[in-house]
Amino acid sequence: MSDKKLWAGRFNQPTDAFVEAFTASVEFDQRLAPEDIRGSIAHATMLARQGILTEAERDAIVEGLEAIREEIRAGHFSWSVGLEDVHMNIEAALTERIGEAGKKLHTGRSRNDQVATDVRLWLRGEIAAIRGEIRRLQRNLLELAEREAETILPGFTHLQTAQPVTFGHHMMAWFEMLERDHERLGDCSRRMNRCPLGAAALAGTTFPIDRDFTARELGFDGPCANSLDAVSDRDFAIEFAAAASLLMMHLSRMSEELVIWSSAQFGFVTLSDAFCTGSSIMPQKKNPDVPELVRGKSGRVFGHLFGLLTLMKSQPLAYNKDNQEDKEPLFDAVDQLKGCLKVFAEMVPEITCNRQAMREAALKGFATATDLADYLVRKGVPFRDAHEVVGKAVALCVERGCDLADLSLEELRGFHDAIGADVFQYLTLEGSVAARDHFGGTAPRQVRRAIAAARERLE
Repeated sequence: MSDKKLWAGRFNQPTDAFVEAFTASVEFDQRLAPEDIRGSIAHATMLARQGILTEAERDAIVEGLEAIREEIRAGHFSWSVGLEDVHMNIEAALTERIGEAGKKLHTGRSRNDQVATDVRLWLRGEIAAIRGEIRRLQRNLLELAEREAETILPGFTHLQTAQPVTFGHHMMAWFEMLERDHERLGDCSRRMNRCPLGAAALAGTTFPIDRDFTARELGFDGPCANSLDAVSDRDFAIEFAAAASLLMMHLSRMSEELVIWSSAQFGFVTLSDAFCTGSSIMPQKKNPDVPELVRGKSGRVFGHLFGLLTLMKSQPLAYNKDNQEDKEPLFDAVDQLKGCLKVFAEMVPEITCNRQAMREAALKGFATATDLADYLVRKGVPFRDAHEVVGKAVALCVERGCDLADLSLEELRGFHDAIGADVFQYLTLEGSVAARDHFGGTAPRQVRRAIAAARERLE
């Protein structure tokens, strides 16, 4: 395959060798080859339909492109840095294979609308795959939540014991985070599902093309409405990176909790050996490397978002060579996201809950103090007064090193005479979680309802 530039007619000197390598993108954009070929087949089909190509030329182009696609799949295609990018490599190979007809493929289009289309096609497919991985993780979370619907866990604010919750309820909080991520990525995919082909370099083309036909052939909702915007827009890449950053932030928060919970100081959960590693010097160590690495990769994806924003912030319309720099951060953000979701989905079913450790932790820190305040309110005590009464009771417990449930009825009544013998049913962990029996609450009955509703959403 010749390395002669397909745009070389205007130039009297060859490109400097370093500049050639510096400006080439084929080493990373070759992953767009399937989308590039798909877009070219749709374009050739449209050109023949409009009488711009003959049917014989179209058939030769389609046959040639399909053969090149198989070469690429088999790993037999020879990529050339001298031909700059995926588009020129494929076009040159096509022309070498079928002759003059190959030179006609680029009629009515530019690499500007071609690459914008390729990236949208590629990202649309990747978002679908990512949303599928989110669903897989969510299903596994539902299984874990159902298994631990009654397991008592201390709920924290400020990482201080707040109120008892159930582990199943906590897993459903993770589920809801991921549900928003799934929705956001769907919105992103819908917004970018417009076809740039036909915008050509920036102003459209003088040929009688049918942009609606091309868009339909490629599964787009329609063509981009403005040719300048079509070739220069990278909002969809930035929006994806933003949605990816939010998703990675959620995975990072989940990872942080797993790291804390699996520590000897907490001992709430045990992670499978398959998702941990040891120490080269300390034989007792079992390190939660997978959640730690997911937590670390969040910063990498955040960086790609900021990089893409910076890439676009000063670009005048329309296309600029800067936009070649959109692909590597986008590709890497996708790769990191898919990897993190995959490993999380496989790790979650292997989590073992140490129920006794969770229960003992929930008994520390006066997790039922709010329940005692609510009890007093139901007895007619204003909340602020109830708050003060319970605060004094907690102070006594701190002094004695005991829990509220360890105080006698007489001692509790010493703080307020509205307290009766029935108070102790509200000071148990089970009574506390069961009392939150409303939509979105932590009561086991509500957790199971939430799981059932979530399963319906996923069907």
